[in-house]
Amino acid sequence: MNIERILVTGRLHKQIQEIVEKKQLDTCFRFLAKEQVTQEDLEWADAYVDFGPIENMNYKGLKWVHSLGAGVDAFVLNRTWEEQVLLTRTICSFGQRMSEYCLSYMLRDVQKHDTYASQQAEKKWNPIAPTMLSSQTVVIYGTGEIGSQIGRVLTALGTTVYGVSASGTQKEGFTHVFSRSDEQDVLQKADWIISTLPLTLETKRMFDESFFSQLHASSFINVGRGGTVHTEELVNALNKGQVRQAVLDVFAEEPLPISSPLWNHPNITVTPHISAITTPKEAVACFMDTLERIQQGKPLLNKVAIDKGY
Repeated sequence: MNIERILVTGRLHKQIQEIVEKKQLDTCFRFLAKEQVTQEDLEWADAYVDFGPIENMNYKGLKWVHSLGAGVDAFVLNRTWEEQVLLTRTICSFGQRMSEYCLSYMLRDVQKHDTYASQQAEKKWNPIAPTMLSSQTVVIYGTGEIGSQIGRVLTALGTTVYGVSASGTQKEGFTHVFSRSDEQDVLQKADWIISTLPLTLETKRMFDESFFSQLHASSFINVGRGGTVHTEELVNALNKGQVRQAVLDVFAEEPLPISSPLWNHPNITVTPHISAITTPKEAVACFMDTLERIQQGKPLLNKVAIDKGY
């Protein structure tokens, strides 16, 4: 495939421009803010690069669309995709970043950070033994690149880690991988549920009352997509004690509205979608590698299966 004209837009377009222009490539680029993009720009381009599409965007004239994020639901969910258009996504340090994010909240919990902060404020000396990570059982939903990396990190620290995926294919880093709807028994003993799932028609609001009712005071971490969670039913599960605490980095609507009950719930931690930030340097590195592979006809490591949505 020959790519000659590339349109880069979105919040990173200026930073990406600074890096790309230093490489003095033969390929023609246009770097524009999203609100500046016209139909003429789209008709000019062979390729489009951003975190998501422009409203009412028509893909027909494009050869290639590249997502600057790991997720591609903004491009394909509830949209008709032109079969001839290649879709790729960014692969970089997301797995390591999300591993450290999840581990930080797990350690805060088992090491009783909040308890001791409260005791310090009250000048109380009351030793409580921390819990070992090796005593914890974790169930990770999504065993792709990111989920597998989290699994390997936690397994290396002695945690018992199970995976859940659509296929149930066994992978390194997991004691066992279950297929969806076949994981009920392991949910009964899960101390932590971690979701790295993409948002697809199959995963939309899959974490609902039926799911949470299977848990016994588990902690829930979501670093996948906010739309996979039924928010009201998560709050109900927290109030019932089925979920002990929730650490949420992604939401169905972002920024999270001020009116959302998630902000003030005592057992919910809210972070603003920062568990795996795309840096300009890594974005360009992945994009350039993908461009080179496309131009040279090499296999792509980050091609999206449109029928699966990831």
